[in-house]
Amino acid sequence: MDLLPKCHTEFDSPEYWDKFFKRRGSKTFEWYGEYPQLCGVLHKYIKIKDKILVVGCGNSQLSADLYDVGITNLVNIDVSDVVIRQMTDKNKERSKMSFVKMDVTQMPCEEGEFSVVLDKGTLDALMVSTEAEVVDNINKMFSEIMRVLKLGGRYICISLLQDHILKKLLSYFTDSGWPIRIHRINTESTSEFQLPVFAVVCTKFKKIEGMKQILEVSTFESKIERLETVEGLTKVVKEMQYYGILREQLSNNSMSDHQLSLSLYNELANTPRYTLFIVDSTQQYSKKFAIFIVPQGRETDWLFSTDKGRLQLSDSAGYQRLVVVTLDRNHSYNDIDSIQSELSGKVMELAPPSYKSGTKVPFLSIGGDIGQRNIRQRYISDISGECIVEDVTTDQAETFRRLIFLSNENLIQSEARLVEASAIKSKKRNKSKCDEMVIDNSYLACQHHLTMIGGLAFLPNIDDNKEPSATCLIIGLGGGALPCFLHQHLTKTNIDVVDIDPTIVDIARQWFGFKDGDNLKVHVDNGIDFIKTACDEGKKYDVIMFVYSILSICVYII
Repeated sequence: MDLLPKCHTEFDSPEYWDKFFKRRGSKTFEWYGEYPQLCGVLHKYIKIKDKILVVGCGNSQLSADLYDVGITNLVNIDVSDVVIRQMTDKNKERSKMSFVKMDVTQMPCEEGEFSVVLDKGTLDALMVSTEAEVVDNINKMFSEIMRVLKLGGRYICISLLQDHILKKLLSYFTDSGWPIRIHRINTESTSEFQLPVFAVVCTKFKKIEGMKQILEVSTFESKIERLETVEGLTKVVKEMQYYGILREQLSNNSMSDHQLSLSLYNELANTPRYTLFIVDSTQQYSKKFAIFIVPQGRETDWLFSTDKGRLQLSDSAGYQRLVVVTLDRNHSYNDIDSIQSELSGKVMELAPPSYKSGTKVPFLSIGGDIGQRNIRQRYISDISGECIVEDVTTDQAETFRRLIFLSNENLIQSEARLVEASAIKSKKRNKSKCDEMVIDNSYLACQHHLTMIGGLAFLPNIDDNKEPSATCLIIGLGGGALPCFLHQHLTKTNIDVVDIDPTIVDIARQWFGFKDGDNLKVHVDNGIDFIKTACDEGKKYDVIMFVYSILSICVYII
């Protein structure tokens, strides 16, 4: 630990680095990976004929490794006299490679002299803060790199990409119009640093006004993806950093008391294919590790959507660490076997430290079935935002139609049960969009709906056989389950339903069997405004129900 500086400002001090390399002697110090981890990316952008400037070379073995595979035209610079003498002596047989004491912020090099500038950890060592003096020094460094690179040349920066460094790199080189590509480096076998390491490749272009900025990213296990904005590129980098930190926490068994989660994407979609929750039990179990696949449509259940529920699931299953996996509605899945095949390459990265490598990981689910989900239609409402109508078949072979607001995917806004048409004997049944299945208006999914209906028992004139009939006002339509149930069972009750969103009214009519009748009418209006107008007109209701959400419901008996 005493090899680290006591104050961050020492990083740009030649005296600090002289002392550093004297104390390390001939032992190399590999910032952010060695040649075997870096070569896969470096050889994409460095060719044998290139003249390469290695800035802040230190006593790294990287230049020697490049030299030994045929890339010999290397100029290595550093501010430390000590390390330059060490490396010159160490590499005297590599005669075409030179080591020169030089400050990267003021280089006596020709303009356009180099094809590649290679920076392995130097930017991270110099940009220790966002203080004005530090940023000014970095601006000088970048300006010099831009000057000595020829047109089409590449600045390759190996970095941890801390927030302030990523922001500086992206802003400086996008302002200059240079294309930027970021690679995730696989440094798993390197023990010096556990945080994710990246290679940022900035290519020198002439800035053309109006030209769209080129921003690309590639992990070490998938193809290159182009991003539209700097913000989008930053988000992808942060996701990779989060995953790296998460893996480090899991491998060291240093999880905090909250459940960690991550999303896994494939290259075909911009929504996660899987969302994983890592649950460590507070109990000690002999069974150490398993994966639990949540059936489609069950991800909103308390058992799977809450920390307490997942912890209960883990304890019920009897595993020390349980990874709970939910399946995204924007993707299709065949069966548990195919999911297991997809996830098998990832799950061992999440195993507890005591789990033996090569041990088969059990995959669990409910009844061995992942369920079925069919998205019937998507809507975009000016008021409610994006929402979908989907049919979900459960492990009990029941099919439910659901309305989901994508602003809160873990909450079912409305749910109706679908049954075969022959199962409903009423001639007045309401058919859904599906020809073979119809909405069962006798089904209520929500317990709070049943509670509200129970309150109607206090109405003296709620009996169908008595006159005058009762009047009911429902504020909030959703899929229309509650008014349809009341209309079917209390045929003489006059029901007015108010919803502010015309899109939701259309969805209820098209997909949930809602149909206006003589004593069932829907009004597109603000609920409070409707009540005020009714008051002004002297209209009276026996009961008013507010059904805006599960969190805000009440019944007023007049």
